Amino acid sequence: MATYPKDRFDSVPDDLLRTGAHRGPARKGSGWIAFAWAAIATVALVAAGLFGLSVITGRINLPFFSGAVPSATTTPSPSVSPTAQAKLNPTIPITVLNGTPTSGLATATGDNLVAQGWGGAAPSIGTRANASSQDIKTTIVYYSDPADEGAARALVLSLKVGQIQLSKAFTQSPLTVVIGSDYVLPAK
Repeated sequence: MATYPKDRFDSVPDDLLRTGAHRGPARKGSGWIAFAWAAIATVALVAAGLFGLSVITGRINLPFFSGAVPSATTTPSPSVSPTAQAKLNPTIPITVLNGTPTSGLATATGDNLVAQGWGGAAPSIGTRANASSQDIKTTIVYYSDPADEGAARALVLSLKVGQIQLSKAFTQSPLTVVIGSDYVLPAK
C-alpha cells in the first residue's frame, strides 16, 4: 500500500463537523437511462411540433382546432378548382430542358414542337438546354402564370406525355418543359 506524505488537509480539527455530499459509486447503466429519457422527450417534442405546424399550415384539418363544427344539417360545398381548356398558343416562348442522358433531346423536342405549330419553341424565341439533373423520370411542363395554364395543357397534349405544374421555379420563360425519361421522341 502506498503512503503519501502528510499535508495540511490531513489534519482536520475534531470539532469540525463534516458537511457536504458524499456520493457512492454510480450504478451501472444510469447514464443510458438518462439518455433514453432525453431521447424520448426529444422525439415527443419534435412530433408535437410537426403536428402543430401541419395543423397551422392547413395540411391537417381538425374541426375542434378551427372552431367550425360540421353539423348534420349543413352539407359542405365541394371545392371547385378552375382548370383551363387546352389551347395552343404559338407565340408563347418555351424553354425545353433535357433531363435525360440522351444527347440532343432538347433540340429534337423543340424542333418537333415547332413542326406542330409551337413557334415559341423555335431557337430564336425559346431556349433549349440540358437540365441540371440528367435523371428526371417524369416529363413536367411548368408555367409561372395561371393565365398560361391552357397553353401548358395543350403542350402536354402535343408531347403526348407529362404533367403540368404551376411553379415560380422557372420565371425566365412562361412555359418550361423538363423532359423526363418517360418521353419518347416521335418517329419522323
